[in-house]
Amino acid sequence: MSVSLRSLGIDRLSVEERLALVEDLWDSIAGESAAMSLTDVQRAELDRRLADHEANPNDVVAWEDVKASIATRLKR
Repeated sequence: MSVSLRSLGIDRLSVEERLALVEDLWDSIAGESAAMSLTDVQRAELDRRLADHEANPNDVVAWEDVKASIATRLKR
């Protein structure tokens, strides 16, 4: 039997209950994330981004600007 929203009864939960479940699931995954290792490509990308940030520490976008940009795109 495959696991689904319906088979677990999740589809009958309220939005608030489903959000709480998502948080619990995410926390359980995050707790095990230390066991997951990065691929060489992922590690190289993180190293590249860190080096770029260290070379250009003031080249940033304010959080308020990011939120405004997202809000604008979502209104389209």
